[in-house]
Amino acid sequence: MQVYGLLGNPVGHSLSPPMHEAGYRELGLDARYVTFEPAPDDFDDAVAGARALGVRGLNVTIPFKGDALAHPDVEADALAERIGAVNTLDFGGEHVTGHNTDAAGVTRAFEHHGVDLAGAGVVVGAGGAGRAAAFALADAGVDVAIANRTESKAVDLAADVPRASGHPLDAVPDLLADADLLVNATSVGMEEDASPVPADALHADLAVLDAVYTPVETRLLRDAAAVGATTVDGAWMLLFQGVEAFERWTGETAPVDAMNGALRAEL
Repeated sequence: MQVYGLLGNPVGHSLSPPMHEAGYRELGLDARYVTFEPAPDDFDDAVAGARALGVRGLNVTIPFKGDALAHPDVEADALAERIGAVNTLDFGGEHVTGHNTDAAGVTRAFEHHGVDLAGAGVVVGAGGAGRAAAFALADAGVDVAIANRTESKAVDLAADVPRASGHPLDAVPDLLADADLLVNATSVGMEEDASPVPADALHADLAVLDAVYTPVETRLLRDAAAVGATTVDGAWMLLFQGVEAFERWTGETAPVDAMNGALRAEL
């Protein structure tokens, strides 16, 4: 049996186990997905323990993505280095390799909805999700404008991302006027019925991805749908970052429908 899992603290709320295990069942794989919740300062011991137990791969979440990138035994790929975080460890080769699948979560979510990754995009937020979204869109050829409440963070991120520019949050309406893509990479909309973007700044030619997945239908997505924009909820991003890890670990094409069904059932 192959064992995969999630390393984080806390992990009790995670939707990854049912999603991954649905994929194993659909393909008839002898595999399980388990969770590990070490103390915040026990990351190195947790990785060593997982390797000793023969765990094949781990997803890594808060607060350990930076620890995974800096771990001396982890060979992070170029994208994870640029984003500044590792969220997937692969123990299947001669060396432990580190990857960031959040970027693929963004691009594959858009592509699944028939959205062309071209033109101009706006990313709201310059934290971890914002970094992944900005690099994902830029690497696909999109000209990226990054807007953040603290403008300096947007400017700093833009300096690392090809063809990107940094802006204050109040610049979003002007930035969206000629944009093709919008990603909300903040938590706005999770705890309250609010949107980080004024409704009257949205238009029908936009494709809008909201990284928030609880609730699945956020205020931003409702406003976007009302003007005829293409909407992509955050569960798709969550799904496809998991799909990317699943495929890397198993070498199989992930059964997206089965994994999505399990994820939506949990949500």
